[in-house]
Amino acid sequence: MGQDTIIKVDHVYMKFNLASERVDNFKEYVIKTLKKQISYDEFWALKDVSFEVKKGESLGLIGLNGSGKSTMLKTIAGVLKPTKGSVAINGNIAPLIELGAGFDMDLTARENVFLNGALLGYSRREMQEYYDDIVSFSELHDFMNVPVKNFSSGMVSRLAFAIATIGVPDILIVDEVLSVGDFRFQEKCERRIKAMLNQGTTLLFVSHSIEQVMMLCNKVVWLDHGVVKRFGDAKEIGEEYSRS
Repeated sequence: MGQDTIIKVDHVYMKFNLASERVDNFKEYVIKTLKKQISYDEFWALKDVSFEVKKGESLGLIGLNGSGKSTMLKTIAGVLKPTKGSVAINGNIAPLIELGAGFDMDLTARENVFLNGALLGYSRREMQEYYDDIVSFSELHDFMNVPVKNFSSGMVSRLAFAIATIGVPDILIVDEVLSVGDFRFQEKCERRIKAMLNQGTTLLFVSHSIEQVMMLCNKVVWLDHGVVKRFGDAKEIGEEYSRS
């Protein structure tokens, strides 16, 4: 991998085994599995996907639902291991794939700040330094001592985004998170992402809004049924995608 390459996806395949019949509960699943009464269909979510991302670039992944975008991001983030092929990463990653996935809903927002910070590799001292900025950005000043289980999805998204975007990570992965919350807060998130890009962060971005992708990204991977259909300039491919 070249010195200026921060992500290299090399002939990646991802296979899932999908149960071909419905099972209503875990007990039924165990019984049918032991009796070998469950068969599986192979589903290839990604097929021979290859591309490279240079440091400081912003790459959008576009395609219809089921095209493999989120699977590709989770593979790059290390959440999933490819069936075949490899992904090489040169830097640390701040993943915004499933907002609030690392939250303990019974804990308060304040407690979850430190819990999530630890999961992202930050010390308690570092999180204390970032704490005021997290509260300010999320606009949750009056709710930091409230259990997160009482939050709306928009409030959870605000808190998770504020935590995940502290500091300047080498790679920021964003999957559909800007579609949650009000328009004003979406713009605020976009401004923070742009500021991180200006500081050298590499962005991987998935959104159903092709306009958002074209605004934030300079490169695009267009996935179609798990296959790379196009890879290149965001504006050119984005306009072609809009016409398709």
